[in-house]
Amino acid sequence: MDSKECSSKLLPVNDALDVLSGKWKIPIIVALMHGNYRFKELHRMVGVSPKMLSKELKELEMHQLVKRTVYDTTPVTVEYELTQHAGSLRKVIEALGDWGSQHRKKVMAKK
Repeated sequence: MDSKECSSKLLPVNDALDVLSGKWKIPIIVALMHGNYRFKELHRMVGVSPKMLSKELKELEMHQLVKRTVYDTTPVTVEYELTQHAGSLRKVIEALGDWGSQHRKKVMAKK
């Protein structure tokens, strides 16, 4: 494989890692795969600080993976849900989970 071919393979992987990077994006996506939630519900489920959750949700929304809906209630209700585009991550996340389980077994077996 030459340098140009290698770069063409790495670019989409780097793009994906850029979108999903950090400790909290994938856990937020996994939580939202189980339903739509309000901010405080996500905060409790994922265990992330409110400041970090807000930052990560904004980035996921920017990448069109999360939709934020504001309801005209008193007080205002805001709900988060995955977009249709985020559904394309399901197989990727399942594959990561499978690999993680196998890796954990392998590493724990050596202890």
